[in-house]
Amino acid sequence: MRAMATAPPASSVRRFGLSAREVAPAWAGLGVLAALAWVITLRQAHGMGVGPGPMGMALPLFLGMWVAMMTAMMFPSVAPVAILWVRAITRRADSTPQQRAFRLSAFLSGYLVAWTAYGLAAFVALAGTEHLVAASPDVAKWLGVGLFAAAGIYQFTPLKAVCLRHCRSPMMAFLSYANFKGRARDFRVGAHHGAYCVGCCWGLMIVLVAVGVMNVAAMAALAAVILLEKLSPRGEALERLFGLALIALAVVAAIYPEVMPGLHAGMGLM
Repeated sequence: MRAMATAPPASSVRRFGLSAREVAPAWAGLGVLAALAWVITLRQAHGMGVGPGPMGMALPLFLGMWVAMMTAMMFPSVAPVAILWVRAITRRADSTPQQRAFRLSAFLSGYLVAWTAYGLAAFVALAGTEHLVAASPDVAKWLGVGLFAAAGIYQFTPLKAVCLRHCRSPMMAFLSYANFKGRARDFRVGAHHGAYCVGCCWGLMIVLVAVGVMNVAAMAALAAVILLEKLSPRGEALERLFGLALIALAVVAAIYPEVMPGLHAGMGLM
């Protein structure tokens, strides 16, 4: 049971007897979607600069940008789980590529709905920090320090461990998902898994409030951290290492607040 709990999703795919040839089309499709999402995100970020708050975006535009960001940052790490789920429940002879593609799309739609809900909370937080930066820059600085520290401390909490374990090897959850019924089954599974993913990564994502929501370098770094945590054989050890790094960044931010452009007014263009 311990081996099952710590095995990365890629190993779970092999355990189901799925060959590289079987999963290659899905991997390619998700890779293309992630790449397109990065292109959209980069185009959106170009010329906007890195500053406080939602960068003047109204809620609908922000959520559209947020979904593109989550597609770019999260699809590489969620791909093994999504493919495993769809392939595991469509091993019948009458399963067609079109049916598998539809089910994969439903799973990913549910997954993105979970992250969109988090995006609503992020928009409120960003709008609040924008007002705080204008009213009290000194308080905004210590808020940023607190965000780094909170993100680092969360890496050591039991809730983080539970959510990361689910994301790394959701095999036990798949057994309960088998009881889901109806046309929206795959969507519900994706949303349920997405909720665990939010629970795993929300602490990392709050760093964007401090460094700027359109900070492309920070997005890329966070995407790499999330990918390593979920797919590396040493992901659970890296979880704690990243926590220490974030706590160290909190100390640095207290001394050099310029590392938090998301909490400074009047920052220049990227």
